[in-house]
Amino acid sequence: MQDRRLPLVIVNPASRGGAGGRDWPSAASTLATHFGAFECRFTESKGHAVEIARDEAKAGRQLLMTFGGDGTISETARGILGSGAPCELSVLPHGTGGDFNRSLASPARLADTARGLRRGRTIRIDVGRVRLSDGRERSFVNSASFGLSAEVARRVNRLSKSRTSYLRHTLEAALGYDFPEVTIRIDGGLARRLAITTVSLHNGNFFGGGMKMAPEASLTDGELDTIVVRKMPLAKLMVRFPLLFWGAHLGLEDIEHGRVRGLEAEAVDSRLLVPVEVDGESPGSLPARFDVSSSALALRLASC
Repeated sequence: MQDRRLPLVIVNPASRGGAGGRDWPSAASTLATHFGAFECRFTESKGHAVEIARDEAKAGRQLLMTFGGDGTISETARGILGSGAPCELSVLPHGTGGDFNRSLASPARLADTARGLRRGRTIRIDVGRVRLSDGRERSFVNSASFGLSAEVARRVNRLSKSRTSYLRHTLEAALGYDFPEVTIRIDGGLARRLAITTVSLHNGNFFGGGMKMAPEASLTDGELDTIVVRKMPLAKLMVRFPLLFWGAHLGLEDIEHGRVRGLEAEAVDSRLLVPVEVDGESPGSLPARFDVSSSALALRLASC
């Protein structure tokens, strides 16, 4: 019988190529030792964490924890937001990319995170939102993008997820990339037309499996850090690719950096498919509108 006074851990057994299921028994023991009592539910399919989180939050669960990758975190957050209930989210270290956890600067070891969460503190973070042309909406806690990064995400989601696969799929996608022309309008201002490699909007600092794409982004400033990588020859892109992991790219002449509350984008050629990526998932393509809701989600952090 469920006791919704206890935290619930949403476990994605498919994360890290099935390592989530294999690692959970040991992780559960560590969590019980260093955190205390909890309950758990296993996801069974893509999107299931949204349903679990929404239903549990509506039923009065006060704290939902995730054991999975960035997709599991994003789905759980979406479920909490959709419930309208005052439920908190917390993140246990696990998963393929771990980009959102990197932005939190949480302890890498589960035992340390568990101890820190027992006496943790709660903050309210911003949440991004994407509206697609077909009326669908998708919230994001970490990042969203369109262009080459979204094409890479589409390939990774279809095949394998690992640090090596991110790099390999980036190279493969770049080899056949057409550098689409898009029209961008920021915060209701004048429209700009430009050929792009990637445009990304960030709540957190990292994306793409460890790239420090937005080193100055903040989860609590009410804005999205926006990185525009203009059309860049493949050879130049490959030379500069390591700078993205180090967060040392903002001063480059082909890269623009700014902060926005809203951005609208569409392909100049409406027949051209420019994919959109949201927290590592692939919900659709341009045209789309991106915006941010300030302090929309309660996040429990591990205290040091």
